[in-house]
Amino acid sequence: MVRKKKEILSLKSKIIRWIFSICLLVYTSITIFILLSTVINSLKSKSDLINNVFGWPKKFLFDSYITVFTEDRFGLYFRNSIFLTFCGTFCCIFLASMVAYGIARYDFKGKELLSSYFLFGMMFPIQISVLPLFIILKKLSLINTMEGMILIYAAGMSLPVYIFQKFFRTVPKSLDESARMDGAKEFAIYSKIVLPLCKPVIFTVALIISVGEWNDFYMPMVFLGKKSCRTLTLAIYNYLNEFLKQMNVSFAAVIITLIPIIIIYFLFSNQIVEGLTGGAVKE
Repeated sequence: MVRKKKEILSLKSKIIRWIFSICLLVYTSITIFILLSTVINSLKSKSDLINNVFGWPKKFLFDSYITVFTEDRFGLYFRNSIFLTFCGTFCCIFLASMVAYGIARYDFKGKELLSSYFLFGMMFPIQISVLPLFIILKKLSLINTMEGMILIYAAGMSLPVYIFQKFFRTVPKSLDESARMDGAKEFAIYSKIVLPLCKPVIFTVALIISVGEWNDFYMPMVFLGKKSCRTLTLAIYNYLNEFLKQMNVSFAAVIITLIPIIIIYFLFSNQIVEGLTGGAVKE
């Protein structure tokens, strides 16, 4: 009887795995098809694209990519996106890791309340805070500036604090005590002992944050009205408004936007998986 129950449970788990695998395969196939179609269409002329949407191009052309960088300020928008993503991700990780370190390693009044505060912040989208953010940045004269956007991105610490906090709790506190006995200061313990153990988690959190900031459209649209401060997402939006006139150019702009994220993922995929599944030395 017990053996039959085990066999039934084993069969159910296999069926669930098969269903899950099939769903993932279908989703991956659709994603790859859309990506390849976008790449192929970006290499077509406008007339070829209109007459042959799903077929191979009659001739592979890179005119769309040349047009993107020569007839518009796409290079400037590209640099703006890289600058905002890098600075916003760095500031967010730096601040979130310090906050999470304090919550995870020290006992103080209101510790659980503070931890719940950041957890509570994950339940609401940042869009609902646009009005108070706009008022604050306007008083600080940071509207239409890169610095203002960096402050907004750096403040999105709820998820990073939660992830870092869980990981820091797996690091033995005996390491801190040994370092203090050797005369190490608190910041030195954080930066030279605990933080180096978190490299896989840092890569994982950095990718999550950077992808969100790189693809962000709403916040730059609200706070970056100046053309010199535009990001790639705003530039692509302008192309899509004239999609019928610039179809092939729009596809090229989308592919250029995707390239950095794809490169980062393939370069750091091992660290990302390790950060999601691994931990540090446990007591």
